[in-house]
Amino acid sequence: MRSAAFVTFVRRMSLVGAFACVALPALAADPKPDAAIKTKSIDAGVFLDDKIKADPALAADCLAEGKAWAEKNRTDAGKERKQDPQMFRNGAWSMERKYETRSVVDGRYVSIVRSDYMDTGGAHPNSDVNTILWDKTANKRISIRPFFTETADDGPTMKAMVKIVTASLNVEKKKRDTSETATAEWYKDIKPTLLKIGAVTLAPSSVAGKSSGLTFHYPPYAVGPYVEGEYVAFVPWETLKPYLTPEGATIFAGARPKGDDDQ
Repeated sequence: MRSAAFVTFVRRMSLVGAFACVALPALAADPKPDAAIKTKSIDAGVFLDDKIKADPALAADCLAEGKAWAEKNRTDAGKERKQDPQMFRNGAWSMERKYETRSVVDGRYVSIVRSDYMDTGGAHPNSDVNTILWDKTANKRISIRPFFTETADDGPTMKAMVKIVTASLNVEKKKRDTSETATAEWYKDIKPTLLKIGAVTLAPSSVAGKSSGLTFHYPPYAVGPYVEGEYVAFVPWETLKPYLTPEGATIFAGARPKGDDDQ
């Protein structure tokens, strides 16, 4: 005669078997790169989001740049492997470049964040961030110059922007409890020039199709130690009113959407 313990054991095992037969939902497959290079020295991929791929001219521009970036790193990795094979004892360099749409303003101006990930076998992977402002009408990259009456180096517009950028970064550092690192030393490379103030995008807005201001994107090490990661500084459009051209005045309206400070 079977014991009660044995019967209980059989029942439990039956339940386990039943659950094992239940089909679990498949995990989403990793997105395939839009361009890739894979050798013994490097595994690199370039990714475009769907909004970018829907615009042939923009997609071609980003893809050409991404392919050139991957090819340069392929050459560099090959040289490094020849000079120091031990650097690759744990495998090839791993690199990714992603192009992601941040905003589309007036159906014309597309802001894109370009994010790079690089693992070359060092103490930790590295990352970088840059931005693109694309004019869909002209089918080319542009700067923010057309939106401002003047953007001269050390001019009133750029000085005003730097002041607000610095204040915004200090607020972000306090949120991360890293205010002790908010020193002039970390901000010394932020200059009142378009090329030195930071990578800029048109921030999305609570008003559809408009921008709530400018966001400046900084990779690790740019305005703080690596451990602090990336920073984004926000400049509200209202603070820029005195410097806007008529064209600039038409693209800005509304407020920064809730949660956008996580971008």
